[in-house]
Amino acid sequence: MKKFAILSALLLASCGFRPLYGEGGATKQSARSEMSQIFVDRISNRGGQLLRLALQEDLGSDDGAIPQKYTLSVSRNVGIDAVDIHKDNTSGRMRANASAHWRLYTVADQPQLLAEGDASLLDGYTTTFQQYFAQSLNMEALDARISKNLAGQISEQLAAWFTSHVTPAQKNKPVVPEYFDPNAMPSRNGQPMQKAGPDGFPAAATGRTDIGIDDE
Repeated sequence: MKKFAILSALLLASCGFRPLYGEGGATKQSARSEMSQIFVDRISNRGGQLLRLALQEDLGSDDGAIPQKYTLSVSRNVGIDAVDIHKDNTSGRMRANASAHWRLYTVADQPQLLAEGDASLLDGYTTTFQQYFAQSLNMEALDARISKNLAGQISEQLAAWFTSHVTPAQKNKPVVPEYFDPNAMPSRNGQPMQKAGPDGFPAAATGRTDIGIDDE
């Protein structure tokens, strides 16, 4: 078994394969070593705090050293839609569309932007309106999953950048159409508008209710 593992490693090395967190040679430090020198800047709100903790766990060094070379700035956005609308106008499912944009800077008097990228995911949970404690647990578990998965994507992109120094692809921000909200009262600024959901339709047209946006 050991001989097979050694042979596999030699074959992979001959075809140009390198571990994402592996050593880069005598003149290069490992991606893991460089990532441990990243200070994660503050991210506002509770969801941002969870994301920052998840990033610190992924990027932190084993010896507990204080990062001093880089600063990571992250903006987080989570939109939640009520789907699976029932005849009594209740919803059986909450859908979360989460995204994050990160920027890596040097620590200097005039910080230099080194790299930036985007992470996104789709998640959700089944509603239990009659059990308020269970509903709170569902929402907390959703926040924890979103934070952990976004942090994992960002960490992988950072590792890829430290290995290749190729800037990760950025997701173009889609143009979201807006519609007049027929259920809202007009204000001095006119009739309130309602943005379309991920499917392109306004909430009023499908029975979906936009219950909140966490935009940081």
